[in-house]
Amino acid sequence: MLSLLFLLPPFFLFTPAWTLEFRYHNNHEIEQYLKQVSTSNPDITHLYSIGQSSKGQQLWVLALGVSPHQHTVGIPEFKYVGNMHGNEVLGRVLLLQLIDELVRSYRSNETWSLRLLNSTRIHILPTMNPDGFDVADKDCYNSQGRYNGNGIDLNRDFPDAFAGLQSQQLFEERREAEVGFALERDSVFKFPLSSGCYHVFQVQAVIGWLRTESFVLSANLHGGAVVASYPYDNSNGGSELVGGASIAPDNDVFVHLAKEYSHNHASMYRGNFCMDSRPFLEGITNGFQWYRLEGGMQDYNYVWGQCLEITLELSCCKYPPARELPALWNDNKKALLAYVQQVHLGVKGQVFDGSGEPVENAVVEVRGRRNICPFRTNQHGEYYRLLLPGNYTFTVTYPGHEVLTKTLSVPYGPDQYSALKHDFLLRRIARTTRRTVGSTTQTDATPTCNYTLQQKAGGAMNRPTWSSLAIGLSMAAVLRSLID
Repeated sequence: MLSLLFLLPPFFLFTPAWTLEFRYHNNHEIEQYLKQVSTSNPDITHLYSIGQSSKGQQLWVLALGVSPHQHTVGIPEFKYVGNMHGNEVLGRVLLLQLIDELVRSYRSNETWSLRLLNSTRIHILPTMNPDGFDVADKDCYNSQGRYNGNGIDLNRDFPDAFAGLQSQQLFEERREAEVGFALERDSVFKFPLSSGCYHVFQVQAVIGWLRTESFVLSANLHGGAVVASYPYDNSNGGSELVGGASIAPDNDVFVHLAKEYSHNHASMYRGNFCMDSRPFLEGITNGFQWYRLEGGMQDYNYVWGQCLEITLELSCCKYPPARELPALWNDNKKALLAYVQQVHLGVKGQVFDGSGEPVENAVVEVRGRRNICPFRTNQHGEYYRLLLPGNYTFTVTYPGHEVLTKTLSVPYGPDQYSALKHDFLLRRIARTTRRTVGSTTQTDATPTCNYTLQQKAGGAMNRPTWSSLAIGLSMAAVLRSLID
């Protein structure tokens, strides 16, 4: 019998014997499930923690892909985040079901799953706020459990690009554990809080996570409405404010992404699903146009993480009855998978210096898209720009090299599970020339964008080092609204 095991294909060895039930699993059960999946499927999954909650619970992430343990050049990084508000619980269930669907379909050699996991590295954080879930009220509209263990609304506590310079300089010591930097385990820093107690600056998580991985696309799962909301969530009344909406430079892409989810959802596209909610044309909305939100996670992802993120409100009831979970999964399954595939929009590639070496922190801009923080290459010299089909002019800037300008014709990549690949080869110049007046190239980052970080993928990273006013990010006000 033992010899027979060696003749069995990996499918039989790695497929778990259990099935995932449609119910609300507690935090311990989620941890055990993720560990079981990771142990049973080591070739396509990798389980890691990005830190701990304010009450010391691990924030577990499962990465899925054919190279799950580390980043592969040319393979975009995608993430889903659930349960940011502890009482908005459907996301926990949907993300566990999504993991199950991806693994089972891959083991069954289904073409779509093989293509997706061969071309994409997917990170899934089922619960960002396990402490809030532990005390959540099962009422549809009650806010108990919304906040973290310290009474903080995590979706109001991120640095905010529109909050103003003075508040930006208060930055790091007031960040809550779930939205701070992940440091080495032996690095313990304490900062006094307003209460007089101390906050251990050790395992702060999501912002550090964004710095350890070059995420390209993301979605944040919420409840209490049925709509896809996209940046910006905030505004300071500048040029971004147009017709009551706060318009991002990549607004066309955000609208497309929101519609991609809405129209693949069973009913979101209708736009008037919840009786107590305003109607949403095609089931989407600009975040600011819906309501102003300061300190939100999706704006932070976009401005500082160069990761396009939208917020998915997926159920009228924040804590739907367990009997409705199978139907809610069926409503969202197609949309969840279709949205992941959108990570292959646009263009990707590397930037090489005059010696043929990939360079970090080269600025890669698209004409007509003036991002608050210009998109830069990662430590592998990679860039990813999500763009709709069309012709785009790129400008690439790197110290000591000539500015490179190139127009590319961009096809629709998701159907082929790959964005257009184009590498930029720079030419060295004898000395750096001064930027000409009126140039549209942002060769110097603003203080809030000027940071350097030594990174390791998979949840581990070295201590961050900052230059000049590198940590001049914002202090977001803690708003107690019952809306996300």
